Amino acid sequence: MLDLTTATPEQLKALEPGEFIAVVRTMSDGELGALMRGPNRAPIVENVFERMPQIFRPERAGDARALTHWTITERPDGGEDRYTVAVADGTCRVTEGHEGDASLALTLTPVAFVKIISKTGNPVMMFMTGKLKASGDLGLAASIAGWFEPPAA
Repeated sequence: MLDLTTATPEQLKALEPGEFIAVVRTMSDGELGALMRGPNRAPIVENVFERMPQIFRPERAGDARALTHWTITERPDGGEDRYTVAVADGTCRVTEGHEGDASLALTLTPVAFVKIISKTGNPVMMFMTGKLKASGDLGLAASIAGWFEPPAA
């Protein structure tokens, strides 16, 4: 199994979503935190958002339209990673940065981000403990995860 902390950006890019989830499931919160404070944070975050359109399941979203802003805090340089995920007309489009008026804005710690996108954490508990902040359409927040399904490892 690939060690995400020592993997090269090329190895991370080649890692399929199901494989990434399998590795994340073996890691503790402490290990995930160290990973996301290290040099592989940027390639991991970029890869996750780059792959979202591939794992989007339009039949699950139906005719829903959503513009979601994602902000991942605690970047090693003190900044944040920001992305926009737009779902409309059966498609998913991702852009770096925040664009447009969001239906839903999510701000989360890097560990919460990895756990949410790998479906290994409880978003409700993260919300209650402040690791995830959501504003806007909270009903959308509850349903949007079901619109994405990575293949099994």
